[in-house]
Amino acid sequence: MDWTIIQQALPAYGHSFVLTVWLSLVGIIGSIIVGVIASLLQYFKTPILSQIATAYVELARNTPLLIQLFFLYYAFPVIGWRMSSITAGIIGLIFLGGGYMAEGFTGGFQGVTDSQINSGEALGMNRFQLARYVVFPQGFALSMPALAANVIFLIKETSIFTVIAIPELTNTALDLIGMYYRSNEYLLMLVIGYAIIMIPVILLLNWLERKVRYGAFGD
Repeated sequence: MDWTIIQQALPAYGHSFVLTVWLSLVGIIGSIIVGVIASLLQYFKTPILSQIATAYVELARNTPLLIQLFFLYYAFPVIGWRMSSITAGIIGLIFLGGGYMAEGFTGGFQGVTDSQINSGEALGMNRFQLARYVVFPQGFALSMPALAANVIFLIKETSIFTVIAIPELTNTALDLIGMYYRSNEYLLMLVIGYAIIMIPVILLLNWLERKVRYGAFGD
């Protein structure tokens, strides 16, 4: 193990680390937004839109991110829609993540009892008000375990971005290995880079799950 090699590679890994965190953050936020919308459309059985949401969820969850990225980055230019690799990566991650998030939220929303819905309707709430004040707050709490698992999954999926040459952590490691043939050093830095991202995220998610489970928000 040559520590000089590691020191020289730090700037490249620093750049790829920041990019990986940024891509993960944008992808996760976008996935949550898409997932909530798709799940609520399915939950309230909105005509036509609920069928579209169901078809989207099935397509997103049953096709690999690798294929989705190839389609976005290589197939779309054939019909005149060109995008940068980073744009394709973000769209692909949100498309995939939104499907998984929707399934997680659907499980949580279905855990809201009929008596809660009936009570809201008796108070004269419309669908938007039911979603905002009854279904979403309780369903979100019930969805936390699935949400946490999906967040971790999406962060790890950024490693697939190397196939469209986005210089995230995995791509940087593979490039350096290809140029200098120092697998041990560069793979060690790759593992450390993901550990620095994942460990705080896991700790934060565990904390949030405990808060939601025991109703500690606002205490």
